[in-house]
Amino acid sequence: MKITQLSRCYSLLLLFCLSFNAGAAASTATATFAGGCFWCMEPPFDKLDGVISTTSGYSGGTQENPTYKQVSHGSTGHAEVLQVIYDPEKISYAELLDVFWHNIDPTRVDGQFCDFGNQYRSEIFYHDAEQKQLAEQSRAALVELKPFDKPVLTGITQATEFYPAEDYHQDYYTKNPVRYKFYRYGCGRDSRLEELWGKNPPSP
Repeated sequence: MKITQLSRCYSLLLLFCLSFNAGAAASTATATFAGGCFWCMEPPFDKLDGVISTTSGYSGGTQENPTYKQVSHGSTGHAEVLQVIYDPEKISYAELLDVFWHNIDPTRVDGQFCDFGNQYRSEIFYHDAEQKQLAEQSRAALVELKPFDKPVLTGITQATEFYPAEDYHQDYYTKNPVRYKFYRYGCGRDSRLEELWGKNPPSP
């Protein structure tokens, strides 16, 4: 009798743990965006309520465990990307897409701002069917809005393996604020963003 009761208790405990873990897993979601230099993509997402963490890394290519030097060379197929872990109960994927669009130049296919090469392309990497649909809808809305003289060239692709970048790249803007600001200003990122979107840009 005691063994039977113990077995039942174990089963109930196991079910409770599985349910708890399932609930915990469901409380977070992942978004992956390529918008040129990943140093510059971290700040706008880090400040959002509902974003749990951001990680700079590489994705979209074929080489396993690429290094920054290899990706920068442009031969891996990977892009510099930002992986965003967020709470969908506090912030929606659509809101993340809005932030993404307003921090890139959608008219560039060969890089972003002062960085040239496929490794600096803009791209949305969707993780499920809903993200794909929302990404396509947001791009279609932007195309219809026609805020630019040039076409929207940002790609939408299924997410593949994500490789975190080296530690010194993570939170670069807080670890090296002077160098970060010098690079961002020298790259003309903010001036180009204002040229594209204005000071108070409309949402696509």
